[in-house]
Amino acid sequence: MDEKTKKRDQAATNRPEEDALVWRLEEKSSEFTLFDFSEILRATHNFSKENLLGQGGFGPVYKVPDGIEIAVKRLASHSRQGFTEFKNEVELIAKLQHSNLVKLMGCCIQGEEKLLVYEYLPNKSLDFFIFDVSRTTLVDWNKRCVIIEGIAQGLLYLHKHSRLRIIHRDLKASNILLDQDMNPKISDFGLAKIFSSNDTQGSTKRVVGTYGYMAPEYASEGIYSIKSDVFSFGVLLLEILSGQRNSGFHQHEDFLNLLGYSWQLWEGGRFLELLEASIAKEIHAAEARRYINIALMCVQEHADDRPTMSNVVAMLNSEGVILPEPKHPAYFNLRVSKEDESGSVLYSHNDVTICSNNDVTITEEPDGR
Repeated sequence: MDEKTKKRDQAATNRPEEDALVWRLEEKSSEFTLFDFSEILRATHNFSKENLLGQGGFGPVYKVPDGIEIAVKRLASHSRQGFTEFKNEVELIAKLQHSNLVKLMGCCIQGEEKLLVYEYLPNKSLDFFIFDVSRTTLVDWNKRCVIIEGIAQGLLYLHKHSRLRIIHRDLKASNILLDQDMNPKISDFGLAKIFSSNDTQGSTKRVVGTYGYMAPEYASEGIYSIKSDVFSFGVLLLEILSGQRNSGFHQHEDFLNLLGYSWQLWEGGRFLELLEASIAKEIHAAEARRYINIALMCVQEHADDRPTMSNVVAMLNSEGVILPEPKHPAYFNLRVSKEDESGSVLYSHNDVTICSNNDVTITEEPDGR
């Protein structure tokens, strides 16, 4: 019996039945490794701050510094999401293989400690570059095109081409990691949902996600579908083009967010004003118009009016095709107010207040990882 098998069998006697998923995955994949907690503790120098890459939705992410190119995501012990999302992420990522998805190397479960071990991507996350004026010039228009195309291809794989039909539900700039060549990889699948080929949408009373990226029907009614991810992609595309966060857009008081400002510029034929200064001189007007057009189509108020990711990829690669004109987008601005006695939460949506009894968890966007 080899050392790896001994370690697994010895640990298995102390684990609950629900953890059996991990052992099955390890047996099926020679590339999936079950790590011992003491090894990770030693490799990360006891999770020192010097090795901290950033803060994910469910806990901090660390780099192993000893010449091994992996990153360790540690589930926060106080996280209300807990084991369910951890197990969900392990099960999903281990089955996915695409150049624009982050690769899961293995995991560790020991007592209250739950850790995921990923490939290490040295260039941090997309938000680290596009929202910082001192770094934005490092991602010129050509690089941004590659990043946009890669994100679109990764989402298309999740929605259509993988063995599972997956809705990510938390697509955002900080969940787009960049490799050494600045190629994008979608990460953080803790909130993802698997759909059967016959399903078109699902619903939940527990709305979790990130302020500024959630589709209106999901945030206010808990309804999610592949079109929820399309909405998030549209927000992300506008952020990549403008260098502005949708959630922190306060430059123009007349508009709720970046979506409203983008629409005003589009309607007035001044769409070039949306572009971030460092790329404005690099991009042709027709190309800028096409990308903004696609973004506005993705952030439509009603899910049925949004394209699929298949359509998006086709439009991104069809320079000569005349695109449909977008309608008025969702000027969506989620505002979590002080809860009333019933535990309901108030939303501001196109100047209309909606009362929802959903259990809402909103993540504020951190700095780049």
